[in-house]
Amino acid sequence: MGELQSSGAVSDRPDIGYIPTPAAMVTTLLYLARVGPTDVIYDLGCGDGRVLIAAAQRWGTLGVGIELDGALVAKARSQAIAANVAHLVEFRQGNLFDCDLHHATVVFLYLLPHLNLRLRPRLQAQLQPGSRIISRDFDLGDWPPTRTCTAVAEEEPATLYCWER
Repeated sequence: MGELQSSGAVSDRPDIGYIPTPAAMVTTLLYLARVGPTDVIYDLGCGDGRVLIAAAQRWGTLGVGIELDGALVAKARSQAIAANVAHLVEFRQGNLFDCDLHHATVVFLYLLPHLNLRLRPRLQAQLQPGSRIISRDFDLGDWPPTRTCTAVAEEEPATLYCWER
């Protein structure tokens, strides 16, 4: 999920651990982002790939997941194969601060606030008008979201934020 150590230097190990988003919450965030079959979703810190796999299964949506943890990338690829959507999604092991977001129409984040703030200039510079950003639990500083909602899944409440470029 994270990409920086407290020193601010880019690291090859995350500064936070993977916390899976419950399936019901994944559905809610996909609807909040108004995801459809023509979208290309980038999940930054994608973990086991559940957001991209759900969108690919529901709408045939293309997706790219970026994850630092090689074991999670392998798990995501395996789960995409099992769900028969491996031809629609791609999982890359790498640093989310190095990825090119120009092709994304939707970006999903479940990162810590300092990581969201570090990503904000990249999101604003690279995403095309009409693109959406969804963040679980953490905002993008003083950039007001277009929509928010509270989602509860498996007795786990979360605030979902949506911005439109």
